Amino acid sequence: MTTAHHLRLIDGMRTEDFPSERGSSGSGISGPGYHTALLLSEDDHEDDHADGDEADRLELRAQRLAEHDALLALLTLRWGEPQLVSLWSAQERMMAGEVIDEPWAGPVASCEQLQLWRADDRWIAVVLYLEEDGPGCELGVVVTVIDPP
Repeated sequence: MTTAHHLRLIDGMRTEDFPSERGSSGSGISGPGYHTALLLSEDDHEDDHADGDEADRLELRAQRLAEHDALLALLTLRWGEPQLVSLWSAQERMMAGEVIDEPWAGPVASCEQLQLWRADDRWIAVVLYLEEDGPGCELGVVVTVIDPP
């Protein structure tokens, strides 16, 4: 998927009504007050790199990071500088047993920070999921009316 496709998907998520129950949407999971989508997943290039070496996986990660940066640049042009939100305190609360509601539970459990904009009445978050001990890298987006944790 190209950056233009990502922008169209995000625009669609911003205007689409939220469902009354959690379920799969064409591009991710939606529920009361939110839509999520995985823009770039590990499976997207699995066949290209299944037998590849570490250099191939690192090249794929660098490409994903560049796509992340390009998306951030375009969204910044639209809505101004994003808020860089650290999820550290929410992670600590989650580890202590607090339940973090959707759509924030996934990002809190899987990444250290996210980029966040407020456009109209919705939050738009770009989430970069980095594999801790390897070259894995996934790019996601959350559109919601639910305040961040």
